[in-house]
Amino acid sequence: MTPSLSKTAGSPTPAPDSRPVEFWPTAAIRAALESDDLSVWQRIVVAIKRDPYGRTARQVEEVLETARPYGVSKAMQEVLSRTREHLEANECAEVARHVHLLLERSGLGEQEFASRIGVPAEQFAEYLRGTTSPAASLMIRMGRLSDRFSKMRAQRPVEP
Repeated sequence: MTPSLSKTAGSPTPAPDSRPVEFWPTAAIRAALESDDLSVWQRIVVAIKRDPYGRTARQVEEVLETARPYGVSKAMQEVLSRTREHLEANECAEVARHVHLLLERSGLGEQEFASRIGVPAEQFAEYLRGTTSPAASLMIRMGRLSDRFSKMRAQRPVEP
């Protein structure tokens, strides 16, 4: 279902689709971005923030590739960019928390842990800070190392 046209001030303008933005066809996204309806733009922004790489975000990108620069184009491009940067920062922070947990669980020091997974200590420190994220294969290696040392620590007799 595409938005119907309604008359306002003598010129046809797209009426907003009542379904969630995520279900709109690209033509409806295009019509919404070409309208002057701030409330519809806000609905699109909310959908982009919910899923920065989802269907609506991809549709907005597609529309912006062919649109002439107008006010909302720059704003929507900024929303896409900032939302994705925010998502990436949150994901890096989440990976850093997980790396911290693996390190703590292993009982090893940072230098020893880094050495045993085969990365320089400086690079491992970047993972802990969340400035960079390790490859998936390295996360698996860290998990295995943490598991192995955690089990070894659990098997040690407790000293009085």
